[in-house]
Amino acid sequence: MDRMDKINTAGGGCATEEKKVLGSSAFRRGGGSSEKKEPPKGGTPELFRAFAEAGRKLAELHVDYEKLEAWPLEFVESPGKPLSYRVEDKMRLNKDKSSLKVNPSLTLAGIPPEALKYRLGNRSALEWVVDQYQVSEDKKTGARSDPNRPDDPEYVVRLVGQVVRVSLETVKIVEALPKDFST
Repeated sequence: MDRMDKINTAGGGCATEEKKVLGSSAFRRGGGSSEKKEPPKGGTPELFRAFAEAGRKLAELHVDYEKLEAWPLEFVESPGKPLSYRVEDKMRLNKDKSSLKVNPSLTLAGIPPEALKYRLGNRSALEWVVDQYQVSEDKKTGARSDPNRPDDPEYVVRLVGQVVRVSLETVKIVEALPKDFST
């Protein structure tokens, strides 16, 4: 189990920074190996400071994600098709999840594998965006859901790059936490 899995498990499978950092069972127990055999212990001041600083960085990163520069993904245009940034129906990750087909004219390539380590429950943040940011229509009401913004045609493509950056930075912060805690 890698460090991101341990953090996600400690947070009850939920990737909120409050649960992952401040609510970590490792922090509450002070690294004790058995809650039944040992009474809960408080964490050390150093451990608290490390988790508090990580929490501050994570909160800042996640609250201000729309202000971040998008990760520099490679824009691969399909020959013979006019370039469009719009999601036409649903975006699709390739098999190894290193590229994302936005529409028939554009694929975003160069997605680092580390970006997929940041999980929101049972899927990566990027997979969540791919699932949620699609054009759909409710069969009963006929209401149309379209993630594209008429005033900002590059919005979804930029968001994908920002989510990749947030994911990579989150993994970096979590992996920098003290190595001696266990979950």
